[in-house]
Amino acid sequence: MSPLPTQMINRWQNRQEPGPDQGTIYWHMLLGDQPEASNAAHTAQKRLADFPGLHMPPPEWLHITTLVVGSTEEITTQQQQDMLAAASELLADIPPVDVTLGRILYHPEAIAAEVQPAGPLRQVRKAIQTATRKATGRQGHTEGPSQWLPHMTLAYSETEQPAEPLITALGRELPTSEFTINAVTLVDQQGPERLWSWHPAGRAVLLGRC
Repeated sequence: MSPLPTQMINRWQNRQEPGPDQGTIYWHMLLGDQPEASNAAHTAQKRLADFPGLHMPPPEWLHITTLVVGSTEEITTQQQQDMLAAASELLADIPPVDVTLGRILYHPEAIAAEVQPAGPLRQVRKAIQTATRKATGRQGHTEGPSQWLPHMTLAYSETEQPAEPLITALGRELPTSEFTINAVTLVDQQGPERLWSWHPAGRAVLLGRC
């Protein structure tokens, strides 16, 4: 998400999205129950509140997108349960990950906070990919750049406008926030992204038993 953009654009202008009766299966690290993450998002969004054309994620659905699995037309309910079972088995050997929010990432379509350290989170994602491939034969994919960078989105851009005023208002760092990632959730996202019609199918918990 760097270098800094000069212009914000409409994320959804040319983006193909599911219809009202269609869904997309995602693996997300949900952060809505983490007070530190929620407070950090609230602080950032308050600084951006006077700017038009920004769509803020609902507090309950703050998240780190971990893997896009595919359409509900391609992934059956049984495969979802198989993914959860396989992921639970693999993640039982991985301990919870203590993470920090801090650096703000700017992209023409969105503003996010980086989540560090990336290494242990990539290990979690690798396990999720393995479970997904075992249950569905699908690799899944990353939204955006091929190199997955853990981040929590603070705002999506819905219009064209200069980026510099937003960067000036929000800055490059959030106050340091620390919390623990202890599960990954399989989510059925129904309809267009902005509707936030999310239906969790289950969680795979990081137990660190070995």
